[in-house]
Amino acid sequence: MPLLFLFVLSCADEKEDSSTEHIKVVLREVGNQLLLVNKDSTSLILPVVAIEKSKFRLSFQKPLTFEPDDLVEIFRENFQKTTLTKDYRVEVIQCVDNEVAYSYEVSLNEENTIIPCISRVLPKACYNIEVRLINTKNSSSSNSILILLVALIGLCFLGIIFYYRRRNYDKENKTETAIKIGSFKFYADQNKLIKEAEEINLSKKECELLEIFVSRPNEVIKRDELTKRVWEDNGVFVGRSLDTYISKLRKKLKSDASIKLTNVHGVGYKLELK
Repeated sequence: MPLLFLFVLSCADEKEDSSTEHIKVVLREVGNQLLLVNKDSTSLILPVVAIEKSKFRLSFQKPLTFEPDDLVEIFRENFQKTTLTKDYRVEVIQCVDNEVAYSYEVSLNEENTIIPCISRVLPKACYNIEVRLINTKNSSSSNSILILLVALIGLCFLGIIFYYRRRNYDKENKTETAIKIGSFKFYADQNKLIKEAEEINLSKKECELLEIFVSRPNEVIKRDELTKRVWEDNGVFVGRSLDTYISKLRKKLKSDASIKLTNVHGVGYKLELK
């Protein structure tokens, strides 16, 4: 999940950077056309600055003058050529006192579009043009990515809850399988024998030995095989250990006369079931 989160954020950052650079290019073209309206093809358009998210400033090297009608039309033409939002607000700021000399707002919803005083020429002066994009596609894209991220986290969380509930359900409803040995029930996975209401606990090695015997009843199993299967992975084996555990098993099974754990001299042991 952390990797997914970082990947989604990096994608969002890359898209935002690309959109910002695209907006700057469009605004430079707006500035170029305004200068051409002033019959100025030599002075510079200063670097377009991102003041804050979705708000940009267009500045010029020299004073200029224009009719608001020209400004509105230049913005409209350039924004229609792009995938930029068609909802935006434009403010013409006087450099000398930072007062708004002219402003208007455009919306896809014509009723919300406000364009006042388009025929009054602005006097020649130093102006900064600030543009705020409203409901930008970049913002929409970021919101979509955020919603997708939250949805993925939610799905993962629900998946984890489902997994643990399912595991607990399986554990609670797991059928305990018992191997019948005479009057005993042998639960190998729980290391125990049950006879009627009596529960007899087995050690791990007693359980392992008995499991081998019940898988091959009435068959002689060699000592070497028993010691290898029960003690080989544990590293240490004392010569009399097998006999000691066999003796313990005999005591725990002695209450049922139909079961005998017999010693086949020099060979091994056999679980005899009648």
